[in-house]
Parts: sequence; C-alpha cells; structure tokens
Amino acid sequence: MKILGIDPGLRTTGFGVIHKQGSKLTYIASGTIKTVEGTLPERLKTILSGVTEIIQTYQPDCAAIEKVFVNVNPQSTLLLGQARGAAICALVQAELSVAEYTALQVKQGVVGHGKAKKEQVQDMVQRLLSLSGTPSSDAADALGVAICHAHSGDTLKTLGAIAPELAKKGLRVRAGRLIG
Repeated sequence: MKILGIDPGLRTTGFGVIHKQGSKLTYIASGTIKTVEGTLPERLKTILSGVTEIIQTYQPDCAAIEKVFVNVNPQSTLLLGQARGAAICALVQAELSVAEYTALQVKQGVVGHGKAKKEQVQDMVQRLLSLSGTPSSDAADALGVAICHAHSGDTLKTLGAIAPELAKKGLRVRAGRLIG
C-alpha cells in the first residue's frame, strides 16, 4: 500500500510518500510545494495543483493529512485551514480516502511522545525509513503523517474487529481510552 502524507502550510506544504508491506515501511519520495507571494486564491491554486501532480506521479492508495491546530493568531489559523482545504480537495478529487491526525498523534506515532521537537521527528523519520540524509522539516512532518497512518491503520483494523464484542460487554473507546 502506498501512503501519501501531507503537512499543510500556506507558504510551504510538505509531502511524503511511503510504501507499506506488512510491517515494513519503504521511502518513495518527499518534498515541498512552495507558494510564491501572490493573492490567496493563486497560492491555494498552487497547493491544489501541486498535490494533484504528486497524486498523478506516485499513485498513492490512500492519504493522511495533519489537522490544523489553533494558533495564537486567528488569521494565521484561518489561512492554514484554507491551505489544508485546498490539499484535501485534491485528495478527495482523486478519490483517495483521507485520514486526519493531530500533530500530537504524529509525534507520538513517530517519536513515542507528543512533545517531541521538530529535530527529533526528522531524526526518527530518517531512521524509520533508512534515509541517507535528514529530510527538511516540512517533508519530515509529511513523512511522519504517512508513518503515523501506516501504524494506526493496523490498530484501527484490530479495534474494528474487536469493537462488536466490546460493545456487547457495554464497553466503548472514548478519547483513546477503553471505558465502561
């Protein structure tokens, strides 16, 4: 299965493509889509076109994207949300299933704890994918999103298989915890 990870940004959108076979993850490609200074619609078009081109080039089976977090500056949050929306539009236009993960979930999935620094994410992505060099911050974040999806897909399948039995016992999962 090929997974496309996206780290959205209005100036720089990171992307990473990995292949998952069993528990083995293999690096395929990564990079960034950079928008030039211009109007917001022009920049969103660049993101939409860039993600569409990546999809056409690498033919992923599914996609994962980082969720927007609320910034101190509401205007920045809105702009980031629009960049994320442009990327999601390209993904769903290509009929890919799209999973969403918070930065905390990505850091936990890649590094093992949610307060990891950017450098730690870059280092672990390099190690997990046996890369010869350190990827850029945006590309590493996108690869981290793809890795998080590769790992959580197995977990979700397992939970999906046992969920009917848990429901019969009056148990459910809330906020990642099993409760009764």
